[in-house]
Amino acid sequence: MTTGLELPGARISENLGVCYGLVVRSMGLVGGVTSSFRALRRGEVSEYTQLLEDSRRHAIDRMSENARLLGADAIVGVRFDSSEIGGQFTEIVAYGTAVKLDRA
Repeated sequence: MTTGLELPGARISENLGVCYGLVVRSMGLVGGVTSSFRALRRGEVSEYTQLLEDSRRHAIDRMSENARLLGADAIVGVRFDSSEIGGQFTEIVAYGTAVKLDRA
């Protein structure tokens, strides 16, 4: 898996298409209230940092599983995107191109 468009030392033999992993998470009532109070002061809001870090890892795991189902050997051009849904939910998507590598 790489953010690059090629893998040094390997040759891409086949493009299998886009693979992705999607996660939608909520902070929850208690976490939301706690983080709202922390947001009143300067500095990091650790509850949101942890939520987004966990969500990105979960999205990567789902993207990797999607690539395996496609029969991929690797994923190139990996990117992340995120958005809010209704102010209560955070959507994280990891996506890239599933590829087969030349085994020669």
